[in-house]
Amino acid sequence: MLYIFDLGNVIVDIDFGRVLGVWSDYTRVPLASLQQNFVMGESFERHERGEISDEDFAAAICHELALPLSYEQFAAGWQAIFVGLRPEVIEIMHKLRAQGHRVVVLSNTNRLHTTLWPSEYPQIHAAADRVWLSQEMGMRKPEARIYHKVLEEEGFSPGEALFFDDNADNIQAAEACGITSVRVIDKNTIPEYFATRP
Repeated sequence: MLYIFDLGNVIVDIDFGRVLGVWSDYTRVPLASLQQNFVMGESFERHERGEISDEDFAAAICHELALPLSYEQFAAGWQAIFVGLRPEVIEIMHKLRAQGHRVVVLSNTNRLHTTLWPSEYPQIHAAADRVWLSQEMGMRKPEARIYHKVLEEEGFSPGEALFFDDNADNIQAAEACGITSVRVIDKNTIPEYFATRP
């Protein structure tokens, strides 16, 4: 079997509110205003596909939100999204590999975040046979082509794969490709899923 794990809120807890909180602290722009106005729009999606640089992305977001941030301040906020590892999921990934399964990570991420989490959480790469990242692939979930690419490269059919993600759109897209998918609601979803299986 091919087990495909998302990263954020699946293997690592993330909290976007922390990002906005740091930006608010730097600029004195009210947090409520940032929460109301931030949208994961075109520049966000292009950044995750690797189509624009970190600096251009920062400039676009600062323009959209009228944030007077330096690039360093922007980056400090952007990196604050990471809360901590879910060790119980790492343990399950290791067990699956020990049983002879293929275990990969498929994440919508960006260059700026990959300057932090691989060194902050080396357990992720240690627990996966391969880590697939949107900005390196030039595509992002929920685009169907990203699922087809992973299946093709890994050498599995859709019926031989199981996908875990916290985003409903990503789950729906994977299922449309024929991949059995489990939406991760909280920290208990994955441990409980495997607890009911031999």
